[in-house]
Amino acid sequence: MHFKKSLDLLLVHCQGELGHVLMGGAPEIPGETMLDKMNHINTVDDSLRRFVTFEPRAHVAQSVNLIVAPTRDDADAGFIVLQADRAHPMSGSNCICVVTALLESGRVAMREPETMVRLDTPAGLIVARARCKGGRCLSVSLDNVPSFAELLDHQIETPWGRIKVDVAFGGVYYALVDADRIGLAIAPENARALAEAGIALKRLLADQVTVRHPTLIGVDEIAYVMFRHREPDGAVRTCTTLPPGRVDRSPCGTGSSANLATLFARNELSVGDGRISRSIIGGEFLVEAIGETQVGGRGAVLPRITGRGYVYGRSELRCALDDPFGAGFALSDTWGPQVDLLLSPGV
Repeated sequence: MHFKKSLDLLLVHCQGELGHVLMGGAPEIPGETMLDKMNHINTVDDSLRRFVTFEPRAHVAQSVNLIVAPTRDDADAGFIVLQADRAHPMSGSNCICVVTALLESGRVAMREPETMVRLDTPAGLIVARARCKGGRCLSVSLDNVPSFAELLDHQIETPWGRIKVDVAFGGVYYALVDADRIGLAIAPENARALAEAGIALKRLLADQVTVRHPTLIGVDEIAYVMFRHREPDGAVRTCTTLPPGRVDRSPCGTGSSANLATLFARNELSVGDGRISRSIIGGEFLVEAIGETQVGGRGAVLPRITGRGYVYGRSELRCALDDPFGAGFALSDTWGPQVDLLLSPGV
C-alpha cells in the first residue's frame, strides 16, 4: 500500500484510553461499504494498520481511528478502528475520540449548545450528540448499534476451574466474566494479571465458543474478554482486556453495551434505565437503554453511551521508503509474551 508523504493525526484520549484520529494522508481503502473496507484491511492489505499501530510509531496502549469518506448519504464521516491485532467494527471510547476530533478540528461544523454527528462504521450508523461550549466538546452521547446477548451463564473449562461466562454483542463480540470467578479485583495493581487472564480466556473461548453476527459478514469472533464487578453504589466496574495483553483504560463503550444487553436479557433492566460503567482507573460512562429491537430474530437493546474525550496534541507521521521498520515491530518487554500472535505475516 502506498501512502502520501505524511499522515496527520490528532492525539485524543477518552477517560485515559488513547484513541488517536488519523485525519489525513491515508490511502483509499477499497470497498463499497464501511464493512467491506474493514474486511479489506483484515483480509487483503493490513499495511496501513501495521504502520500506525506498531513500534516505532506507536505503542501497545493505543488505538488509531481511520477517518474516511462515508459510504452512506446520511453520515457526516466514516471511521474504522485500527488496533494491534486487526481492524474492528466499532468502539465506544474511540467513537467519542472521533466525534471530539471532528468537531474541535472544524472538520464537522460545531453548533452550540449541541451538535449531532452521524458516523458510518462497519457495525452500522452511529448517531452522536455532542454537548459543546466555547469550541470544546464537553460530552458526547452515542446511540450505539443494537446489542444482544448470545449466551448467558455459558460454562467453559479454564485453569480457574469451570466458570460461567456471558457472550454478547455490543458493536463487537465480548465474553463477560465476573472478576471474582478468577479471584482478582478490578484494581490498578492487578492490571497485568487481569490482562494475562483475559488473553488466556480469549484463547480458550476461541476453541469452545463459536459466534457469527446474523447480519455483519466477517464479525465472527469474540474480540475481547471484559471482566466486571458490581459495586455498592450500583455502578459496574469494568476491565476489558485487549490483545496482545493489556487493559482498556476507559470504561469501554461497546463492552458496556454488551453488558447492558445481558442485563436486559435477564430482565434486570428496562428501557429508560441506566447504569454507570466505571473503569479500572475510575473513569465513568453513563450507559442507558433507550429502546429495544430485533437483530436476526433475537431481542436486542439500543444502548446510549455518554462520556468525554480530550484532544491533547497533534502528530505527523512521515513515511520514508527506505525505513527498515516501515512494517512495524513489537517486543515482548512491553507487549507481553503473546506478541508473536500479532506479528505473523499479513496477507
